[in-house]
Amino acid sequence: MRIIAQKRMHLSKAQAGVFYYVHAERPFYDELCEFMASEPVVVQVLEGEGAILKNREVMGATNPAEAAPGTIRAEFAESVGENSVHGSDAPETAAVEISYFFAGLELVG
Repeated sequence: MRIIAQKRMHLSKAQAGVFYYVHAERPFYDELCEFMASEPVVVQVLEGEGAILKNREVMGATNPAEAAPGTIRAEFAESVGENSVHGSDAPETAAVEISYFFAGLELVG
């Protein structure tokens, strides 16, 4: 895999809320939005064969209590709402999520 776009930014709680709108009805939504707005984040786009699946393996299960040892979430996440990393789950969601943070000219693959 290789990084084809990356930036560091500080999201507002409202911006995090828009990004995570699919989780608005879940009990961890407010905690997640608050956490994502609490510090700067690094957003990036990865490219490569099987990038989504490979990245999800490195991240570990969404619930850090269920994440395999050595994964990002097992090592650094506090809870589902404070889980330290996000990754798209399908090409369709990746397209939406990438366009939220990057303009087409910023993708330099």
